[in-house]
Amino acid sequence: MQATAKINRARKKLCWDALLLAMLAVQAGFAQSAPPNTPKERARVVLSTPLPALEGNHLKTILVEVNYGPGESSPPHSHPCAVVGYVVEGRLRTQVEGEPERVYEAGSSFYEPPNGVHAVSANASTTKPAKLVAYFVCDRDAPFSVDVPAHAHSKGN
Repeated sequence: MQATAKINRARKKLCWDALLLAMLAVQAGFAQSAPPNTPKERARVVLSTPLPALEGNHLKTILVEVNYGPGESSPPHSHPCAVVGYVVEGRLRTQVEGEPERVYEAGSSFYEPPNGVHAVSANASTTKPAKLVAYFVCDRDAPFSVDVPAHAHSKGN
């Protein structure tokens, strides 16, 4: 039993280490456009949050790039897995039910717990595009996004 718990912890740590490296790689790719002789920050923690309890035998990560044109948005949806988001370009307006609406700018990160209803996910600008990278951490095969009927999410409001 104790050996299984150690293996599960090690798998979780490897999963998060891989996510952090991917996030830093994305950030580094955009930081390379800095003018010469500008000091670059090599690494910084942009988000740290505990994960929900996960079964360690079937861990899986999914990396999704999401692009919103000016004024575009997504319909209400839910993510069965935990999500770490990183805004690469523009500004993102987002709200998970039960939390206040927030606007994240390029370079910002956020966390969404599994199964929360993502009531708002939209480009905050009507004139410029927005791009985010979403890192999903799953402990089973699951779709990364599930549509939520409008009437189901408005019942709680």
